[in-house]
Amino acid sequence: MRIKIATLVAVVAVLTVTAARPALAQSAGRPVIVEGGGGYTGFIDDATVDHGMFGGGVRWLVTPRLAIGPELVYMIGPGSDRDLFVTGNATFDLRSSGSAPPAVTPYLVFGGGWMHSRIDVGTGRYTYNEGAATAGIGLRITAGDRWFIAPEYRVGWEPHYRIGVQVGVRLK
Repeated sequence: MRIKIATLVAVVAVLTVTAARPALAQSAGRPVIVEGGGGYTGFIDDATVDHGMFGGGVRWLVTPRLAIGPELVYMIGPGSDRDLFVTGNATFDLRSSGSAPPAVTPYLVFGGGWMHSRIDVGTGRYTYNEGAATAGIGLRITAGDRWFIAPEYRVGWEPHYRIGVQVGVRLK
């Protein structure tokens, strides 16, 4: 099952990058957005396994409402439990920004990529890699000319949910 999901995520990631290339070439001169933040992740098991998380990413606007880019998220669980997600994300604004960003913009976020997990167990260190995917919704709240704060909620595979806050800035 894990191999099938990892293969599916890899195929979707390759197709997304291939399809996005022409759009990125046309997006020269559009804003670049850098964001970072943190929050809580709960991995769904017999009982929820609590993790703190932090990370960041870069997004390029492909259209006024669609942005794509990489994201890196590191999660710290109980004991030696550590997880690293490296994904390519797409965000889609549900409200058009026009010439100036609105005060509050709801958005959808989708991501796919790779997860590395590490935990010490009774027999030693156990590590594994597999495909990763997330999807969620957030609110981008304008906090200045170029700055914003964005609380968001995501669900993903390996089965988990995330509640976090991003702080971002438009560089162009």
